[in-house]
Amino acid sequence: MIDLTDLQKRLGYRFQDPGLLQLALTHPSITRDETGGGAPQQHNQRLEFLGDAVLQLVLTRELYEKFATVGEGPLTKARAEMVNRRTLAEQGRRLNLGEHLLISRGEEISGGRNRPSALADAFEAVMGAVFLDSGFEVARQCVLRLFHEAFGERQVIPNLENPKGELQELLQAESIEPPHYRLASVSGPDHDRIFECTVEHQGKQLGCGQGKSKKEAESEAARVALAFLRQGGPTGKPGPCPATGDQERPPADALPPAFSAGPSDHPNKPASEPA
Repeated sequence: MIDLTDLQKRLGYRFQDPGLLQLALTHPSITRDETGGGAPQQHNQRLEFLGDAVLQLVLTRELYEKFATVGEGPLTKARAEMVNRRTLAEQGRRLNLGEHLLISRGEEISGGRNRPSALADAFEAVMGAVFLDSGFEVARQCVLRLFHEAFGERQVIPNLENPKGELQELLQAESIEPPHYRLASVSGPDHDRIFECTVEHQGKQLGCGQGKSKKEAESEAARVALAFLRQGGPTGKPGPCPATGDQERPPADALPPAFSAGPSDHPNKPASEPA
């Protein structure tokens, strides 16, 4: 079994059954024992399915309790902003899950260890593993600890119905020029494409977003730009897009015209303490 001590310290949780954590880190590309072509090997997709449900329930409850006067629609949108492939991949990067993923040789060669979809899936699987290992309340505490920054600073539910429209309205209060969206790159295999778009205004980049489609990436870029502008606008620096592994330029016909070429021993005790 691989040594996952450092990962458990970063996670803030020590597993009673370390095998659950190892399973959560086993990528579907490992379908058979590569040392001898033995019986099919288990991978993390079932734990990913479970972890997704745990995350949804934990964060839904927190939003429900924190925003008692907000309706279903805005709450649903706020949850989607907090729990999506991008944010889950970011959580996976913070935990450095890519370093510990068990993947096939082919997936390793193609950059799968750092692929956002693999990191997001592994993070969900790890949350599912925590739930199986110690139950819902412990999993809830773990999720909220990892999402503390998002919850700690969120005092209002933003208007997430139409981030592109909201950004345009905000910018055109000062200028008649609309924001411009550009398709920056496309990465990942054919069945799991990641689109990356930027949004610019008056020659300055305001945000960058990723998604499974160009439309989704543009919406994410608009959300990032809105957050950037509300934190001080051009006096600050918009964050770059998360790394997506090996990127390729999008097909020429996909580019917009403006795009130029070229506590104890109990396992709930913080894992940073000695076992």
